[in-house]
This record gives sequence, structure tokens and C-alpha cells, in this order.
Amino acid sequence: MDTSDEWIQERTGIKERRYADRIGETTTTMAVEASKIALQRAGITAQDVDFIVFATLSPDYYFPGSAVLLQREMGMGEVGALDIRNQCSGFIYALSIADQYIKTGMYKNVLVVGSEKHSFALDFSTRGRAVSVIFGDGAGAVVMQPTQEAHKGVLSTHLHSDGSEAEKLAMYYPGSSSGIWLDTMPEWPEQELGGLLMTPKMLEDGTAFPYMDGQAVFKKAVAKFPEVIHEALQKNNLSPADIDLLIPHQANLRISQYVQKLLGLPDEKVFNNIQKYGNTTAASIPIALCEAWEAGLIKEGDLICLAAFGAGFTWGSALIRW
Repeated sequence: MDTSDEWIQERTGIKERRYADRIGETTTTMAVEASKIALQRAGITAQDVDFIVFATLSPDYYFPGSAVLLQREMGMGEVGALDIRNQCSGFIYALSIADQYIKTGMYKNVLVVGSEKHSFALDFSTRGRAVSVIFGDGAGAVVMQPTQEAHKGVLSTHLHSDGSEAEKLAMYYPGSSSGIWLDTMPEWPEQELGGLLMTPKMLEDGTAFPYMDGQAVFKKAVAKFPEVIHEALQKNNLSPADIDLLIPHQANLRISQYVQKLLGLPDEKVFNNIQKYGNTTAASIPIALCEAWEAGLIKEGDLICLAAFGAGFTWGSALIRW
């Protein structure tokens, strides 16, 4: 791959990233390890979990989803298991769904997981460098429970989508479009093929790998990130100054810095760890949340804001009183 550490850091802020073992380590096995930590810290066992919400764009299988594999591997009861396919916004969507289940009284212990193994499907060549240098593997998990304390917990969540530019950031295969969206996809193979069919030509021309129009994604992200954060604050009659810690999805350090500047937040109020892990998509927010908590940056009563933007396009935010 024709690239350099300087080139990558200048454009993304990424210094390191982690890859799962090619054999034996999967999106689900990483999720199991993260879930064990979350359950232990919540003081419950796998048998206490009422429901699973699993966010990933890189499931072990095309189907079934990873949530049922997690349920099996952890020896849980026959609880409901839901898979979320909202890419970088996946954890925010998963958290929002779990929040609604808890607030309605349907469930009391919801395991919310974000896990990704990107490395199995990246193009590690000069052609694929714009995507491959960004993404890493990892997993994070939280346990969500009801609280009796007033004005504590998830205050509100806000979810959005705009599919008009869906093909700007996408992995077209496997799929079943069979050429339906032919006019909107870049560098599409000459022969119209069923989405589940993989050919040597697709590997040769790069259409078998994820595609990203980086400029289009950046432009949309820097607009929607601050917009959805302000939406959450306005909903709760708060301002950016009230935020104790902003944890943005770790897509690109330059995006986070731009949003930080727009909100007028000092460095100590924004947590970034993309430098170490790259973009771990649905796993990035729970990994960052975990590290911030372990570092003592999240204290009782703090106002925590989570925000994400990603493929789809989808985006969202959550405001939490810790």
C-alpha cells in the first residue's frame, strides 16, 4: 500500500489500529469478551439478561445475526435478540431501542453491544487505502437498567436518516439488488449480476470491497454532528456549556475537532481515542465510553453526550445524566 504514517495522521488523526485474529476471533467472540466485562461491572450474570441488542455491520454470517450467536455463546436463557444494521450510528440506535424497552417496563436488564471485525473485508492495496487505513476491529458493551432516581439515566435520544446518498459509503456485496441501483453505484461491473454472486472481476475492479466518497461523508458529517447534538440539548433545555463530556463516534479526529470547535468545548470535555483504534464503527462509542469511565473522566451526575454519524446516511445523539 502506497501510504505513510504522516499521510494517515494528517487526514484522520489515526496512529494505530487493532485487527482481530483471522482465524478463531470473530465479531461475536469479541462481543462475548466485552459483554463479560459489562455484566461483571453491572453485578449481574448472563442469566439475568432479558434482551440483547447487537449493533454491527460485520456479522459472523450473512444470516443469522450475531445477537443469537452471542446468546448461545454466553449460555443465556431464550431471551429476545435483535440485530441493528446502522453502521457507525448503530450503537446510538441500539441504545435508543433499549431505552424504550426499559422505560415501558418490558425489560430490566438489556445488554447493548457494538462489535466489528472490519479487517476481513478491507482492500489492503493502494487502491483501497482511502478506506482501509481508517478502520479497525473491536467491541464494547453496556448493560442498561431502570433507575428510580429522578432526572438520571438516558434523558433523550434522537435518530435520523437520509438515504439520498446511500451509495456514497457502502459495501454493495453481498446483496440482492441485481443491478437495480446500477446508475448510482460507482465503477459497477459491466455485467449485471445477482448480489450474492462474487466474481474475479469484482475483486479485480474493487467492487467487492467497501466504497467511500470521503469528501461527501465529511461534508455531511460536519453538518449533522453539531445539529443532532444541539437537538438533544434543546430538548432538555440545556446548552453546550452544560456538557461535562462529549463522546463522539470515532470516525475521523478532524471531524471531532471541527465539531468541538463549533460547540465551543474545551479539550477536557471531548473524549477521543481514534488515535489508538481507528474507526471501529458500532463499537467506537462503547469502547470510548468504557475508557473514559476507567480513566475517571465520568463522574456521578455528569452530563454525557453521545453522537454518531455514518453510512446510510444515519445519525443520532443521546444525552445521559450519569
